Amino acid sequence: MGEHYENLASAYDDNWAYSPAFVGWMSEQIASALELSADDRMADIGCGTGLFAAGIAEALRPYHPLLCVDPSAAMLDQLPSSSALSPLRASAEEIADQRVALPYEQLDAMWLKESVHHVTDPAVTLGGLARLLAPGGRLLVAMLPTTIDYPLFAEALRRYEELQPDPAGIAQHLADAGLRAERTCVEHELRLDKERYLSMVRARYMSVLSTFSDEELDAGIEEIRARHPEPELVFPDRFEFVLGIRENPADTTNPGGGAR
Repeated sequence: MGEHYENLASAYDDNWAYSPAFVGWMSEQIASALELSADDRMADIGCGTGLFAAGIAEALRPYHPLLCVDPSAAMLDQLPSSSALSPLRASAEEIADQRVALPYEQLDAMWLKESVHHVTDPAVTLGGLARLLAPGGRLLVAMLPTTIDYPLFAEALRRYEELQPDPAGIAQHLADAGLRAERTCVEHELRLDKERYLSMVRARYMSVLSTFSDEELDAGIEEIRARHPEPELVFPDRFEFVLGIRENPADTTNPGGGAR
């Protein structure tokens, strides 16, 4: 899977960002869910090219550099040049196990945007990340639900459902780690030129597509064409936001607040 993202890095934003409107919307959703403020010590775990971290940093102008954590050097090489972003090459597991040192003793907020399905043992890794939270700290897992309405071919959708973790299980892992767990859903309508979307599928923009050979992918694209003769594809992009909050004993009136 690491090789998949190394190969995709140079064209990642074109193949995966959908649109500037989507990136802005998702950045705002993450910041709102975590109740981020400029003095939070923050980390984007599995940041990729920093699409959402950059948007959040631009909006917040954080006092502490936002940690952009990813195991792919090729992805981190695509980070925007900004003193507000601090790249750190590491996996979620290495951060959780404290095998890689962080510049902050504790974090006030961190998020995993569509990366939890790459974690080998979510219970262990989320538990380790939870231990890095300061009192009042927040950990957000932003993930797709167990079923999606994407215009993919049938076998890709079936395989996705087989591999995608259940948000309920993720919420339980956060609760088991001693966090107060909350679940919410957000949705954004996507409108994409069909040929552009098919080029994204061909580039294996979703990790599940990396499990198909070139021949299988070509056949899948023809299946999509047959099912969708329309030139523009319109479909909902739904996300489950699973939020874990480290209760702050000193501030029972603002349980969602961080070290601000």
